[in-house]
Amino acid sequence: MTGLSGQGSETHKNGGLSRIQERNRSLILDAALGEFSKKGFSGATVERIAAEAGMSKSNLLYYFSSKEAIYKATLAHILEVWLAPLKTLNPNGEPSQELSAYIRQKIEMSAEFPEASRLFANEVMQGAPQILPILEGELKRLVTEKSAVIEDWIVAGKMQRVEPAHLIFTIWATTQHYADFSIQIKALTGKDLSDPDFFRETVASVTALILNGIGLTPPQDTPS
Repeated sequence: MTGLSGQGSETHKNGGLSRIQERNRSLILDAALGEFSKKGFSGATVERIAAEAGMSKSNLLYYFSSKEAIYKATLAHILEVWLAPLKTLNPNGEPSQELSAYIRQKIEMSAEFPEASRLFANEVMQGAPQILPILEGELKRLVTEKSAVIEDWIVAGKMQRVEPAHLIFTIWATTQHYADFSIQIKALTGKDLSDPDFFRETVASVTALILNGIGLTPPQDTPS
């Protein structure tokens, strides 16, 4: 995953960052994603993260005070990137267009950032010890806000009655399955999301399954 710098990371005591410092943060967080996704928090080491980032341990610790700080920064940024598509759900749009676009974006992210999805899923399955405050705060507020958008569509008769939060959870579970269980999917089908035809098939199938289940027809002009 490229560009895991910026928001979610510790701010250096001197305030603003130079371009070189931003680049180094990005290198650290990219290296950390690979290390944590392979070894988990307990198995990962600052030394290996530093080596993968192409810097010394002491240089790395200039940006992040500990392994825990790197881990929290990595998870926080993953969550920020992963939730960005949900934030774009437009209350003034048509449900079929908005939800199909959201589903596609989530599948695209599963294709592009599978390590990030697996690392985040592992953190949550362990009880979210590092990011529970974010889940109970920022994430809860966002889901509440977008659930209200879906509820408005239901009240307006634009889609069938469904509990909005469960619709959001279903989209998360279905789309992120293709990242979290990519090895199983490839073992069973011989393909994964890196295959353009399989990607298009996945987008079309998942979109149809979800939208048809709430009384919507997938838009015909959805890009493939």
